[in-house]
This record gives sequence, structure tokens and C-alpha cells, in this order.
Amino acid sequence: MKEILREIGVIARALDSISNIEFKEYDLTKGQYLYLVRVCENPGIIQEKLAEMIKVDRTTAARAIKKLEMNGFIEKKEDKHNKKIKKLFPTENGKNVYPFIKRENDYSNIVALEGFSEKEAKTIFDLLQRVRQNIEKEWEYVKKGNKRNY
Repeated sequence: MKEILREIGVIARALDSISNIEFKEYDLTKGQYLYLVRVCENPGIIQEKLAEMIKVDRTTAARAIKKLEMNGFIEKKEDKHNKKIKKLFPTENGKNVYPFIKRENDYSNIVALEGFSEKEAKTIFDLLQRVRQNIEKEWEYVKKGNKRNY
């Protein structure tokens, strides 16, 4: 069973590669679609929360957000109560691309779960959520500068 993380990694890289190829016509590259989807689904999200959702460091998130902003997919707006806070919103262009990204995601889910019963798909989902929760604890721990004991 120790190969499970390799399998998850292969699946994630394959889907990411497919998405990068298919979204190239929209000038979305290198996983930028992940950020755009989260901004579309959470308009007004702050950069730090977005980085946390995707599980990347602030610098990586800042680079992707800057590219999305330069390419007209998202925009930053000042918070009305605190000018230091910049909230992220999809532009019209971002909102127009979102349905295509969502359709691709829905299709990939159908392909990935082909041949599985509804109960099996629910079981996979539940188990993967538990795996994610376990990993999130480690991610938080290491992110704070701690070292894990192997």
C-alpha cells in the first residue's frame, strides 16, 4: 500500500498536464486555472487564503496571481475598511473562461470514475478527504518551520 502516494501523484500530474494543454488557448498555463477557479468560486478572497486553499507558499501564489492579473483574468480591489487588504475578484474574461474550466473538471471526474459504482466513488472521495486532512496537518506543521521526524 505504500505506493498510494505515487498513484495520487501520477493522477495529479496527468490531469495537470492535460489541463495545461487544453487551457493553453485561453493563455492559462502552469496551474493558473486552479487559482482562477478558486477566485471565481470565492470572489473577494485574499491572497493568503487562496494560497492556503491550493497548498502553495505565498511567493508561488503571488506569481500566479500577478500573471492572472496581467492577463486580465482577475483583479485586485482594496477592502473598504482596510486599505492594506487586497481582495481578488474575477474579471469578465475570468468569468467567461470559468465555465470551460468547470466543464473540463466535470469531464475529468467522469473519466476518472468510469466503471465505479456511486457507492465506490463516494468511498474514494471520503477516503481521499481523510488523506488530505492528514496531510494538511503535516503541511501546517512544516509550514511553520518545524521538522518532521521520519
